[in-house]
Amino acid sequence: MENKIRAKIKYLLSLRGLTITKLAEMMSAKTGEKYTFQRISHKLRLGRLTLKEAYIIAELLGYELEFIEHK
Repeated sequence: MENKIRAKIKYLLSLRGLTITKLAEMMSAKTGEKYTFQRISHKLRLGRLTLKEAYIIAELLGYELEFIEHK
């Protein structure tokens, strides 16, 4: 699952012409926390991205997360 999340975020970044480094800068500016390429890459590689961070990334990239009930 972690690799799917990592691949999806990297894909969405590429659609916007952004890098993980630029995403880190944007996240730092939005949250006031220090995000770096290494920190985000590490979280994505190990599957430790928080739900809050996922929502922030989605927002910064122009998306929203939604929970849809299985049928």
